[in-house]
Amino acid sequence: MDHLEEIIKSCAKDEESYKKLKNAFDALRAESHTSKQRLNLLERAIKSDYDSILITELTLEKPGPKIIYVNDGFTRMTGYGREEVIGKTPRILQGPKTDRAVLDKLKQRLKDGQAFFGHTVNYRKDGTEFINQWDIHPLTDSKGEITHWVSYQHDITERKRSERRVVDTNVEFDKLTEESKKTLIDVDEQGNIVTSNKAFRDLLGFDDEELKKQKIWDLLSDEDVETFRHRFDSFKPSDFDNVSYDLEFINKKEASVEVKANARLLQSNGQIIVRIAFENKSLQKRIMAMLSKRGGSFDSSFDDAQEFRYKLEASGGEKFRFDYVSDSFSKVTGISLDEARTLTMDAIVHAEDINKLQNHLQTVLEGKPNTEQFRIKSRDGGYIEVIDYAKPDWDADRSAVEAIKGAVSTEISSEHSSK
Repeated sequence: MDHLEEIIKSCAKDEESYKKLKNAFDALRAESHTSKQRLNLLERAIKSDYDSILITELTLEKPGPKIIYVNDGFTRMTGYGREEVIGKTPRILQGPKTDRAVLDKLKQRLKDGQAFFGHTVNYRKDGTEFINQWDIHPLTDSKGEITHWVSYQHDITERKRSERRVVDTNVEFDKLTEESKKTLIDVDEQGNIVTSNKAFRDLLGFDDEELKKQKIWDLLSDEDVETFRHRFDSFKPSDFDNVSYDLEFINKKEASVEVKANARLLQSNGQIIVRIAFENKSLQKRIMAMLSKRGGSFDSSFDDAQEFRYKLEASGGEKFRFDYVSDSFSKVTGISLDEARTLTMDAIVHAEDINKLQNHLQTVLEGKPNTEQFRIKSRDGGYIEVIDYAKPDWDADRSAVEAIKGAVSTEISSEHSSK
């Protein structure tokens, strides 16, 4: 006789009562065994689709819904044992990088009795981070009333990491030939910045790691945040496929950068991605101010220490040698005019901006005026940001671009700094 039967016998007033209690207990134990078998069968059936299954009670009030069941996949994914989480809330998985906006959206969906699909950063028992993707659905009784919530979960950390490295056609983002000439970011359906190219990082001054932690609206001015964020709260492909927006970013130095954003949809690893290309309207406005100051042409005289003109001729490959520089070139760079005529343009440009310069000049060689911002050597030995407005210099019958003419200004660059 096992321990439970001893308890039953001690609770029975006579042998007949004992038999009834034992029969009831045996029936319950058999039902429990059957239910466990069914649950194990269900777990095996969906094991290939989900890493973790978690069931909570209905209430959404503080401290939150209590966990009443987790499967083996949950313990493997999080490091928590069943006994450690039963009766607790799923908040034990949350931490500093858990996205509050996603949690708020999740809570609202559950309040409305609707399923939810999303992801954010969660934390294992040992404190390590992982990206948890939820697929949460209500469980109802025979009357159709919601009684519990079941959450199917995936650890998608590696998938998200690969999305940051690989875009669309398994080619590194910064090495896509045509795309690398543009200022680009890829954003997922929740507004997370999945990938950014160097031109975008240069535009705002943030590095790749900093951008990984940002939603796109975190970078916008206050006036644009709510309107743009709302588009992701109720994500509709029509809001992002071949659509343009006028936006204002705040860069790392807290300066305003006005852009025209052109969005289109892509599929990446089965996920919808919004790719956004940006035109720097602030840069364009500064160029217009420069041209206005010069009477509408950069062929006007440049005599002060903040501006100079130049003419470049191709010097083989992607090199462009100075054919002419105005007198103010020496005042800006500290390089003599005679020495300038022995140099190629890339010799005075910061190494990190060479690719930007080459794309800029290549655009002009294709017959289109172009504007770019980069860093050049200054007379004190450091580097200073400049804006360059360049245009093609055609041959007599305008059939080919013979050279590039440009006007460089430091006074209207977004930041005067040596790096």
